[in-house]
Amino acid sequence: MASRSEIDSHNIPAHVAVIMDGNGRWAKQKGGLRIFGHQNAITAVRETVESAAELGVKFLTLYAFSTENWNRPKHEVMALMQLLVHTIRQETPTLLKNNIRLQAIGQIDSLPASCQQELAEAIALTKAGAGMTLVLALSYSGRWDLTQAAQRMATDIAAGKLRPEAVNEQTIEQYLATAGMPDPELLIRTSGEQRISNFLLWQLAYTELYITDLLWPDFRREHFYDAIQAYQRRERRFGKTSEQLTVS
Repeated sequence: MASRSEIDSHNIPAHVAVIMDGNGRWAKQKGGLRIFGHQNAITAVRETVESAAELGVKFLTLYAFSTENWNRPKHEVMALMQLLVHTIRQETPTLLKNNIRLQAIGQIDSLPASCQQELAEAIALTKAGAGMTLVLALSYSGRWDLTQAAQRMATDIAAGKLRPEAVNEQTIEQYLATAGMPDPELLIRTSGEQRISNFLLWQLAYTELYITDLLWPDFRREHFYDAIQAYQRRERRFGKTSEQLTVS
């Protein structure tokens, strides 16, 4: 596994996104309930956040709860929400200590009131953090994001605030939940699944994908370093040829 000393500090992705997958399978392997896996995933979150901040990543987006996750058994969803509240409350001092600002994207108003309150308080307390922005994707899906962006654009067009012919890629980006953030340069997915699961559909257009068979509760800072190192070995062409990049 890679160590921090092996990372090129001049080639750190500004934005890393993570699909934290495999909690349920990890719990099953241990003979526990699915919530047992979620509970044991907190260490993975903490180490990922800390290592990203230490390396100089500017934005770290964690897919914490998707729109589709509401379809899971009610008892699991409620346990997840309680765990979310507890974790936000518990980790806020660590965010403050590490100069990390907390943000959230998704249908936040669909979360239980207690979650919304803890989230709002943590966001307010950490708003001055200038080291890294930690973005929690909660009740989020890429299709929802594109839909809400289209609805807001349509409203502004109807109100005369936006001309249809003025709509371009930059305009659309301004209406997405991630407005003001750079697109992720690296997506990490645990558990070996080969898909992006309705996550940041627009934003991942040219993102490098790093997929590991490791289940999320076992993910540690060394594994994050492995992903960063793999990213640094790749040539990002954005549709160009290698020769064009060499000339430029």
